[in-house]
Amino acid sequence: MSLYKNKYRIESSRLKGWDYSSPGNYFITICTKNRKCLLGDVVNGKIVLSEMGKIVENYWREIPNHFNGIILDEFVIMPNHVHGIISIVETPKLGVSTITGDTRNSPHIGIIINQFKRICTIRIRTSNPGISVWQSRFHDHIIRDRNELTRIRQYIINNPDNCEKDDYYRTKVSP
Repeated sequence: MSLYKNKYRIESSRLKGWDYSSPGNYFITICTKNRKCLLGDVVNGKIVLSEMGKIVENYWREIPNHFNGIILDEFVIMPNHVHGIISIVETPKLGVSTITGDTRNSPHIGIIINQFKRICTIRIRTSNPGISVWQSRFHDHIIRDRNELTRIRQYIINNPDNCEKDDYYRTKVSP
């Protein structure tokens, strides 16, 4: 941790010098606050989503409708986290835009995830006032080649089968 204006702050986990609006595949992991199992449960290796989990799944699927040049790849909603691959594809430049602050034309992974977490939280709090849904940060990994993409896809697909071996799941904390 470093000091900024005499206050400690956590350093960014983002890759220095990388433009997170660059075309590519990004493996994203978003955890619930304190890793509480808010989003569902695993039964016989299959995810059974809670109402909160269904909201999260719905809004994850909505991401491409709100950001140009975004394709969703494999994803899974787990009891206390979300894994997904978001692909940013090259979009044609149609000239100079006079619109400022429009993120639809230049999606950035940080903006996408923050907006996703925000809308999920707003929707979940309509029936669960005051609940803290997400950890403040998220983890990303830039997928560098086709082999890595294949391996990460398989990891996501197998995640429900493997979660019962996960220490965070075995010491499950319910809401």
